[in-house]
Amino acid sequence: MSPSVATELAERAVRDRAAAYENEVRRLLDAAYSVLRRTGELEPRVGDVVREAGLSNQAFYRHFASKDALLLALLDDGQRRLLATLEARMARVEAGAPRVRAWVEGVVEQARRPDAADNTRPFVVNGLRLADRFPQEWSRLHDALLAPLRAAIAECGGNPERDAPAVYHLAFGTMQDALVRRTHPSKADVEYVVECVLAVVERRNTLHTDRRS
Repeated sequence: MSPSVATELAERAVRDRAAAYENEVRRLLDAAYSVLRRTGELEPRVGDVVREAGLSNQAFYRHFASKDALLLALLDDGQRRLLATLEARMARVEAGAPRVRAWVEGVVEQARRPDAADNTRPFVVNGLRLADRFPQEWSRLHDALLAPLRAAIAECGGNPERDAPAVYHLAFGTMQDALVRRTHPSKADVEYVVECVLAVVERRNTLHTDRRS
């Protein structure tokens, strides 16, 4: 038997409300990014965010219990966007070293593109503070970003557990240094980092092969 009209109306109302709430959350996140870019501060005032979004305090607290909850949502949103970008870049090239290159280039690109740099800078400047405030979430997001890199390094014959963190710190360190200094790495700068990374991965692979011989 098909659902009753009353059931269909109720389900439609739930879907419509869910869509409306999802739209509100997106508007609040986009507004928070705008305020962060404009002020450079990590903790925008709720009033500034809701005014930028064209919403009310009631709408804000309907979705976020506190400003910390907003910061966590922003951190998660930014990392998910970066992960999607890295995975898309890696999917367009062959397995192995080209994917390691794509991952590194994608990370450093966050400092090369002015729009990405403006969104990322407040989180970089306050990175240790965020990691201390949200240790479990920070660790989860960190591991998610490392996962495709580990896979690519394994494809090269490298040691994903040892090499991936080293590559991560080199790539992110380059990106973070540029963001703090408000500079944009050149293509030559990016290529140098990529060459350093591949030299480490390929050398470890050679050493591992030599030991097995």
